[in-house]
Amino acid sequence: MVSAQQEPRILILGGGVTGIIAARTLHERGIDNFLIIEARNELGGRMRSHSFGNSTIELGANWIQGTQEGDGPANPILVLAEKHGVKTHYNDLYGSLTTFDVTGAVDYVDTFNGYVNASDEVSVVAGARVQRGLVDASSRTGFSVIGSKPKTAQEIASQYFIFAQAPDQSSWLASAWNSNFTYVPEAGGFADEDLLSVDQRGFKTLIQEEANEFLSPGQLLLNTTVAKILYSEDGVMVSFANGSTIEGDFALCTFSLGVLQNDDVLFEPELPAFKTEAIQSSVMATYTKIFLKFPQKFWFDTEMAMYADTERGRYPIWQSLDHPNFLPGSGILFVTVTGDFSIRIESLPDEVVKAEVLEVLATMYPETSIPEPTDFFFYRWNLDPLYRGSYSNWPPSFLVEHHGNLRANVERLYFAGEATSKHSYGFLHGAYDEGLQIATILADCIDTGKCDGLPHVEDVLNVHSYDL
Repeated sequence: MVSAQQEPRILILGGGVTGIIAARTLHERGIDNFLIIEARNELGGRMRSHSFGNSTIELGANWIQGTQEGDGPANPILVLAEKHGVKTHYNDLYGSLTTFDVTGAVDYVDTFNGYVNASDEVSVVAGARVQRGLVDASSRTGFSVIGSKPKTAQEIASQYFIFAQAPDQSSWLASAWNSNFTYVPEAGGFADEDLLSVDQRGFKTLIQEEANEFLSPGQLLLNTTVAKILYSEDGVMVSFANGSTIEGDFALCTFSLGVLQNDDVLFEPELPAFKTEAIQSSVMATYTKIFLKFPQKFWFDTEMAMYADTERGRYPIWQSLDHPNFLPGSGILFVTVTGDFSIRIESLPDEVVKAEVLEVLATMYPETSIPEPTDFFFYRWNLDPLYRGSYSNWPPSFLVEHHGNLRANVERLYFAGEATSKHSYGFLHGAYDEGLQIATILADCIDTGKCDGLPHVEDVLNVHSYDL
């Protein structure tokens, strides 16, 4: 029972989208005794901008994914961007594409379009499996079931472009509903459209400006890293890396799944087995954008390009920011790698990675003398103890009961973030929605004095026992 004599204090751990929207939700409910604790010197979480070659680039979140169709539901990230005047532009990810392989420029757009269609079919079949209550499998299984089995480098690159995370590490069913709840209005999504942020204040502006509307200085503590969280049925105490502590009646932990998996923050007592299993059963994906600035543009005129190497995931997805729709005249080009390849390059010196990227560019343009870039940068998301990756991904072995356990509170310690969103994990709007929903549960608890918390199961069981 929460005491009605004094408004309880809520510690919001992390100042990303989830933390800010949770704080705003509490404020709108008339609850202002909260403190946002953020390790960095600014709000934004994984919305991180960087000054690069006289331009502002986005190291992490970069797109509003799924917008609005007609007067249907709007992506809340779109609403914030429009409210705060954040400049974006439609990014034609699939329709403005030049293709390359180890021989140079070669047109295999038809092959790519075939995999776009295959991806749609995989989602349709997944939806039917959900309705019939059939078992989940990997996305690789889904593609194989419909007869889509990439063998050539061009086919493998095409599937990678659409499905950047390894298909054998991704849930077939969850991947389908994750996409549908974002891009398909008929399935509860917004619209099949992506907007790229090109705002030179940084994409993070939309959440920072939102915070400025209601936060007072006493509700924010920056440059403070959490080291340990002590929790009980009576409250929480948070210990910081500098040795100081702070107490609260409740805490909302919005740290990334990767931070929780890597024990970068300790819990006392240790989290219960059901919670630990849920945390360790999910996957923290890494998505790395490698930026180059050149004295002049020599590359493709489309927005996007794809390179098919003999090795899957070797510098395959390219995007030009020096494009009329984005940052014309900037001389900036970037290439994206993910997963194990991201982990690999994070262990290498910048000069080695740059040499590899330039080697690929030379392969793509065998008749062109590739100039030395005047600037080069990529962020090591997996190595950073504040993130340990870019966003969560739902693997085939992660069951809905695991998801419920990941989301469940432990005593007065609550959890929220994009990883706890069933429909929209991995997306900014998933982070937004979880901040809203979990803060609403906390506000109801405080207002009514009844704090039942979120449900969980002690053991995640098979429907059938093993017959060995």
